Amino acid sequence: MSSKRKGVGLGAFSNRNLTASQYASHGSTLRSEHLSSLQTQLSVFQSLLHQFSLTHAKDIKSNPTFRAEFARMCNAIGVDPLASSNGKKEGSFWAQMLGGSVNDFYFELAVRVVEVCRDTRAENGGLIRVGEIRERVTKGRGIGGGMEVSNDDILRAVKSLDPLGSGFADVTIGTQQMIRSVPKELNKDQSAVLEAIQLLGYVTVSMLQINYRWDRARAKTVIDDLLGDSLLWVDAQAEEKEYWSPTFIHEVNGS
Repeated sequence: MSSKRKGVGLGAFSNRNLTASQYASHGSTLRSEHLSSLQTQLSVFQSLLHQFSLTHAKDIKSNPTFRAEFARMCNAIGVDPLASSNGKKEGSFWAQMLGGSVNDFYFELAVRVVEVCRDTRAENGGLIRVGEIRERVTKGRGIGGGMEVSNDDILRAVKSLDPLGSGFADVTIGTQQMIRSVPKELNKDQSAVLEAIQLLGYVTVSMLQINYRWDRARAKTVIDDLLGDSLLWVDAQAEEKEYWSPTFIHEVNGS
């Protein structure tokens, strides 16, 4: 039994191309409408944020906790308070919303953070707890007396130094947020040793061998590197040399 297969004409291809074109056009329209809706919502949020900042300007300037919460509100809608607005002369969001005083506050705080890091670098090798910086700044150990600041303020001040290529960065070791004021990055082994010291108070070469299953050469190399960078102190009076971090020694003494 013979059968004839109906051939596919040029009209079918034309219809298929037309349908695909219509889908693409509809998709483009939906994306455009969605983007327009998001931009409208963002504009409303920014307007409300502006009104909020004007109403609570005094609290934002004087209260570290309130200031941190306001900054988190800004970040939630993609506004970096310390970043310049599209490169315009008006300056940062802080400056536009609250006047130059808040912007100046962070720049002044950044200067004090740099001062604290510089003054303590010989004893901690350029690695210092954010909390210790906050305590020193609050107590006025530096120029111009004390400032009421939070850890969040310290971190934002350090971030404001990024455009200068200062080498300052925040790092996390164990449960501690710290500021590194030297350009050298910590490798994984060095971070592991400092985290162990944070938990145990000190380490020895044999402790590293047992807990991390490192060979003696690896453990000794990491210790020597950290000693060379002044990130560790050595106690040679014990039966086996003990290695302490000056940063965590200060934390224990301050508690």
